[in-house]
Amino acid sequence: MIQFLKNNKFVLIFLPLILLLAIFLRIYHLNSLPVFADEAIYVRWSQIMSVEPTLRFLPLSDGKQPLYMWILMLFVRKISDPLITGRLLSMLSGITTLVGLFFLTLTLFKSKTLSLISSFLYAISPYSVFFDRMALTDSMLATTCIWTLLLAILTAKTKRIDLAIFTGFALGASFLTKSPSVFFAYLLPTTFLLADWPKDFKQKIYLFIRLSLLFLISYTIAFALQSIMRLGPNYSLIASRNQDYVLPLSHIFKNPLDPFIPYFDRIFEWLRIMGPSALIILAIVGSFLNLRKNLKETILLSLWIMVPIALEAEFAKVITARYVLFTVPIFASLASSSFIFKTKAIKVCLYLMFAIFIIQSSIFDFLLLTNVKAAPLPRSERSGYLEEWTAGTGIRQVSEYLKKEHAKDPNIKIVAGTEGFFGTLPDGLQMYMEGTPNVVIIGVGLSIKEVPESLKQSFDYGNKTYLVINDSRFLYKGDPQDLGLKLIASFEKAARPDFVKEYWQHGPVEHLLLFQVIKKPIILKSIQN
Repeated sequence: MIQFLKNNKFVLIFLPLILLLAIFLRIYHLNSLPVFADEAIYVRWSQIMSVEPTLRFLPLSDGKQPLYMWILMLFVRKISDPLITGRLLSMLSGITTLVGLFFLTLTLFKSKTLSLISSFLYAISPYSVFFDRMALTDSMLATTCIWTLLLAILTAKTKRIDLAIFTGFALGASFLTKSPSVFFAYLLPTTFLLADWPKDFKQKIYLFIRLSLLFLISYTIAFALQSIMRLGPNYSLIASRNQDYVLPLSHIFKNPLDPFIPYFDRIFEWLRIMGPSALIILAIVGSFLNLRKNLKETILLSLWIMVPIALEAEFAKVITARYVLFTVPIFASLASSSFIFKTKAIKVCLYLMFAIFIIQSSIFDFLLLTNVKAAPLPRSERSGYLEEWTAGTGIRQVSEYLKKEHAKDPNIKIVAGTEGFFGTLPDGLQMYMEGTPNVVIIGVGLSIKEVPESLKQSFDYGNKTYLVINDSRFLYKGDPQDLGLKLIASFEKAARPDFVKEYWQHGPVEHLLLFQVIKKPIILKSIQN
């Protein structure tokens, strides 16, 4: 034990510090970002699944894999804020990814220093920090990716059946997390590169057969785990919903450069901005510097980065930054490999680039934690997470208002109608109001021009009745009092940049509006929050 501590004291000091830094960056001010549409859906599913055993496969109804929700449903009622619970699960996924990245880099490059560098790169990268703070499945997919790759490499190197079994479990977990896990299944045989191949041809054939059988065990276990979803009534919807996001294979023969070129460019724009750019430069430098000394390792990591990116750019109908999050830890491993060289001139340039990475990341991370509206997010990400209807700004405040109204008289029923039927609203409000008796949240549709009939009936029954809607979906242009609505509160979202304001018909800033249905028109009094 003493010898172990002496040999690993450097790691035992710095790895815990990196882990603590990563945890802090992912947990501090965790509510700074408003609930996002998919977060609301996933957390709400988990709440339902936790109390209704017959709905444990509820995510399949929308063609989504359930592992994230299965784990979340065990804890979603343990913390008063359900969104925080979901985001803590993503934080834990990010930390598990970081640990896997440390051992992946150590396995590939046999350097504890490089392993610590790769872990540090991932710990502070704004790309990982941003998404590890959100209750989305993508952080868990990154975890299953890095551990599938690590265990597959160890299987190829050691030819041990127990590691092949663990690889199967990791791959199976990825199948239960999100559909892009199919990339990991396709790329698994690339780890054959790192096997200790003999020179004799017959022995090569024998080793190939042995490795093939080991990975056959991995695939069998993985697909057996995937088959658990067949117990759900809507398993077939996974394939059909995938078609909503993926172009057919024949697309490559019709128009192979569209959307490949714009999407490929967009992916590297995200990596340049949120990576940030120094990470990409270090990864490219690491690739070239290792072409001789660590050729197989470089090829392997490059394949696990570029094949998914290229295929998503070619076949995705819609693409967002979180879809390629699972490549970021692999970028970090490849970037750390650049520091393996000791040439003085190269080292000076690398340290300079490393310092630039730290400065870029620190500024970005500071804004994410303290003033997310000021963070330099890519245009598409800022729009979806902060500016438009998908951003749930004000929903938590609305829930707090409704809870206060309920506390005044618990015997009076409260009915709140929201725009839409699925997504940020009503799921976001239902998520926060879960467990509050005598409060009902219902969706009443989009593009509302008058008080929906269901809310009129609720008011007639003597219920306290409210309407929660984004102003872009509230199409009545007159005085809301004419409809019998009183504006209780208006919650301003992040402002759109100047170059898109003139093209937005509803004004430069979106607002979430809370109306109360009233019996007769009264003087309008807006309470700004």
